[in-house]
This record gives sequence, structure tokens and C-alpha cells, in this order.
Amino acid sequence: MAWYLVKRLLQLIPVFFGATLLVYFLVFMTPGDPLAALCGDKGCSPGVAAALTEQYHLNDPFFVQYFSYLGGLLTGDLGVNFSGREISNVLVDAFPATFRLAVIALIFEAIFGITFGLYAGLKKGGWFDSTVLVVSLIVIAVPIFVLGFVMQYFVGVKWGLAKPTVSGAADWSDLILPGIVLGLVSFAQVLRLTRTAVAENAGADYVRTATAKGLTRGRVVRVHVLRNSMIPVATFLGMDLGALMGGAIVTEGIFNVPGIGNQLYKALTLGDAPMVVSVVSVMVIIFCVANLLVDLLYAWLDPRIRYA
Repeated sequence: MAWYLVKRLLQLIPVFFGATLLVYFLVFMTPGDPLAALCGDKGCSPGVAAALTEQYHLNDPFFVQYFSYLGGLLTGDLGVNFSGREISNVLVDAFPATFRLAVIALIFEAIFGITFGLYAGLKKGGWFDSTVLVVSLIVIAVPIFVLGFVMQYFVGVKWGLAKPTVSGAADWSDLILPGIVLGLVSFAQVLRLTRTAVAENAGADYVRTATAKGLTRGRVVRVHVLRNSMIPVATFLGMDLGALMGGAIVTEGIFNVPGIGNQLYKALTLGDAPMVVSVVSVMVIIFCVANLLVDLLYAWLDPRIRYA
């Protein structure tokens, strides 16, 4: 187990550097003048423009800019964004809101997706199974911004069941509705994935053998059907945690969530490469750690898996 953890941690190194290099290159190649976006229509004075160009190494070649940023990143200095704020402070202020939003979305999709998928898989071919398949397909097909505005209007404005916009504090209660919206598409995918796995495992030989031995229906479903069906679902949920945090831009914009998504959108608009790469670096780390935890979870879900 210890050697497996070391090997997986070593695998994170090229992933991290490759992702930051690729993102920095894409931002660097984006057309447009960062100073024009930063200074607005009036433009910067020659002195200010020269100072900003020197501060952000805008006239340096790509690799000079990248390794300059990377050197600061490895020493814990993320630098400053185009607004003059320390990037580390921006991330500290914005990260908690996005993290809470992603956790609510993940809990929603895991609990309801697995529950509905389990029941649909056990009742394969019935009215409930057919209904959830149609509803989940509709949810997947509708764009997230449409779902967001519809939920905001009906649930938040018309029915008053939740706050339609998020306050500056962005506490847990404020984020329930945007969290559900963010997790809706993944909820539908978890539902369909669980339903397919449960329906397949429910007819397996080992399930019939367990039933023939006299085990109760609940124990057969819980130990033999559900547990073996969770391996693909756990993989999806682990990968989805990073996707939820990275894909929160639209949801945060609709509900005015002061999170990473808003900061990333502003950075992309300004061509602020250090800020964009810093956000991506955090997402890469979260994604890799989540997938490492999922790999370790496999050994608990399937006793046949062992890490030497």
C-alpha cells in the first residue's frame, strides 16, 4: 500500500506540470492585449503601461514568463493578479464558496442519484424505471444555464423556497439552490450509471446463489448488488468533484456566488495568465487527490482488489 501511494504521488508530478504548462500556453496564445483589457477604453498612460509590462513580464518570451511564474509557484509565491491583489489572497477568499457549492452538489447527486438508480435498477422495466430514464435524459439534454434560470425563477422567486441569489457570505444555506443546479446533470448521470450497474448485477449468478442460501432481500441488495455496483459510480463521483469545481462558472454567474468560477472568468477576460494557471493548479491538485481516494476506495468496495 505504501509503495502504491508513493507511485501515485509521483505520477501527480508530470500531470501537474503538464497541466500548468498547457494552460499557460493557451492563455499566452490568446489574442488581444492584456493591458487594453486591464486599463479599459481610456488606456494606460505610457508610464503605467511600461511598469505593468515589466511587472508581469509581458514582453518576455513564453518560457521566460512560464518559468518565472513556476518559480514563484514552487516557493509558495503566486504573485499578483492584474488587479494588484495577491493571488493567494484571492484564492483564499474565493475558494470556500466554490468548495461548499461543489460539496452540496456532490452530496445531492450521490444520495439521490444512487437511491433513485438503485430502485430503478431493481424495478427494471417498470413505470418508475421508465420515468426516471426519461427525466434524467431531459436533464442531461437541457443546458445548465437554462436549468439555472428556471430553478432560480420558480424555486427562488415564484415559490420562495430558497434564496434566488447568494449573499456576500455565501454560507451553506445560501448555496443549497445553486448547489442543486450545479449537481443536476451529474445527478442524472449517476442515476443512469447506478441503474445500469444494479440491473446487471441483480441477475448475476452470485446474487442468485446468495438468495438461495437464505439471505434476506435487504442483505443481498446491500452487500452483493449495491456494493459491486458502486465501483463505476465511485469512479464517476471522484472525477466529478474536480469537474464540479471547475465547471461552476455558469452557476456562480447566475446566482452571484463569489467563488473561484467568477474569479476565473474575470482572469480569462483580462488574459491574466498567472491567475488562470493558479486556479487550474488548485483544480488539478483536487482532481488528482480525489482520484487517488477513489482508487483506495476500490479495495473496500471489491475485496478482490489489493494494492501490493
